[in-house]
Amino acid sequence: MQNHPILVPLLLTLGAGLATGIGSAIAFLARRTNKRLLSFSLGLSGGVMIYVSLVELFHEAEIALTAEWGTRLGGVITVASFFAGILLIGIIDRLVPSFENPHEAHLIEEMDHRPRNPRLMRMGVMTALAIGIHNFPEGIATFTSAVDNLTLGVAIAAAIAIHNIPEGIAVSIPVYYATGDRAKAFRLSLLSGLAEPVGALLAYLVLMPFLSPTLMGCILAGVAGIMVFISIDELLPAAREYGEAHTSIYGVVAGMAVMAVSLLLLA
Repeated sequence: MQNHPILVPLLLTLGAGLATGIGSAIAFLARRTNKRLLSFSLGLSGGVMIYVSLVELFHEAEIALTAEWGTRLGGVITVASFFAGILLIGIIDRLVPSFENPHEAHLIEEMDHRPRNPRLMRMGVMTALAIGIHNFPEGIATFTSAVDNLTLGVAIAAAIAIHNIPEGIAVSIPVYYATGDRAKAFRLSLLSGLAEPVGALLAYLVLMPFLSPTLMGCILAGVAGIMVFISIDELLPAAREYGEAHTSIYGVVAGMAVMAVSLLLLA
């Protein structure tokens, strides 16, 4: 593990989580939705996550685990940890309240077209809760990746921050419909993102005291599984929902290319 302050991974996770507030601010300040930009950005985020997960994190996990347990058993543990990460985020996804899909595409133009409706407050709160639960393992993923490799941690934090922006819009719009209060909508949107630094703190308090090469290898493989699931289940479908299918694919390829070049230059 590289020797850098633990504060840096925590701050990266906090920044990624607070990006929900950026989405909320955009919802209130922008006049129209730039669907092409959102589609490309979400695709870019997905491309970064997929490339980092399958090329870097999985590989690092395999190196650490095979060094400890041998080629065959280490490979088995790596694969098992990868799918355990997918299973964990899949279970969380199934248990999340399904009152409204928190990853459904929302447009800024909706702010002017829906009447005030107090009953929509529950929709906003439930959406914030759902996003908060989803963000919890994302915080663990960002933090543990940054602890192991700060360069990867920065890339993952940036990718998750991009994907949190439309989630901030998804929370703030129904709350604003319900209350007409922009400040309240912004606060609730921001609060949903704070689950990420909470996840990071939990990882620090619970996992760090027991950290070993084997545990770190399992965590990295599990994080890779979590991020692949997030990309396939959330980012890429959301990117296509904005009606720019080809643009989202261009974003995926661009994200992979940028990540590949960055890692080569920083190697």
